[in-house]
Amino acid sequence: MTPEAFRDLALSFPQAEAASHFDSADARVRNKIFASRIDQEKAVLKLTPDEQHMLCEAEPEIFEPVKNAWGAKGWTQFHTSRADEATATSALWMAWRNTAPKALLKQHTHTEF
Repeated sequence: MTPEAFRDLALSFPQAEAASHFDSADARVRNKIFASRIDQEKAVLKLTPDEQHMLCEAEPEIFEPVKNAWGAKGWTQFHTSRADEATATSALWMAWRNTAPKALLKQHTHTEF
């Protein structure tokens, strides 16, 4: 998957908006980041530590913890060029659900994911 395709996919999520911080593009829901560096070969996703552990164990060539204190909180590097669309979609839904407010989550059931 190209960084451009990943960015487009991230921005297709409900109420996702493009923004940036530290000169990197990110995707936000209600002004909270769920994916960062979405324009680069390694995007960063907001996962829980448990989700991060599961994905890094299952597919270490695609997922790895961010190498700092943020990584211990679940922020995870996603190698876009090593993943297919199904893997990217699943990981982005996790990140989006971890960020979206409860009222918005209720509008988007798990059957959509």
